[in-house]
Amino acid sequence: MKLILASQSPRRRELLSYYTNDFQVKVSQADESLPEGIAPEEAVALLAERKASAVAQLPECQNCRIIGADTVVAVEGRILGKPHSPEEAQEMLRLLSGRVHSVYTGVAVLGPGERKVFTQQTQVEFYPLSSREIQDYVATGEPMDKAGAYGIQGRGGLLVRRLEGDYFNVMGLPIARLARVLEGKED
Repeated sequence: MKLILASQSPRRRELLSYYTNDFQVKVSQADESLPEGIAPEEAVALLAERKASAVAQLPECQNCRIIGADTVVAVEGRILGKPHSPEEAQEMLRLLSGRVHSVYTGVAVLGPGERKVFTQQTQVEFYPLSSREIQDYVATGEPMDKAGAYGIQGRGGLLVRRLEGDYFNVMGLPIARLARVLEGKED
């Protein structure tokens, strides 16, 4: 059965390739709006399932196994998605500076007779960041397409004091757990 990744993220493509190179990418046009007050864990599960479902509706994907995923950063109950401006990226990084936050990724695997959705949480602590460090990092452009305004696999990794949980989850796809789900070793 053909495996489809419903994501335009280059990081998710890279991570899925650790498991297999035998997959295709179809970008989902799913609605990514969220109900007011939704919990981060529920938000990522909902969006992952929406993305996978949208691709599952495509005629060429009717008999495929589809993976959808979504990642958010949350601190103090506030969900931080991708920043819309450099100013918003700086605001997010100031909020994360010197603190522990959670990274949630929701993953949905859909196929004929199959519907598995799970979430993964990782705790990340940032070093205290000066205004200059924040400005310099935002000036690289790296934060602009990443939840929480940082990429742990790039220069954003220099902001991280420690993490507890799955490193790849912070990149956007908990690939070890996903592999177990794909192989039927875990629901």
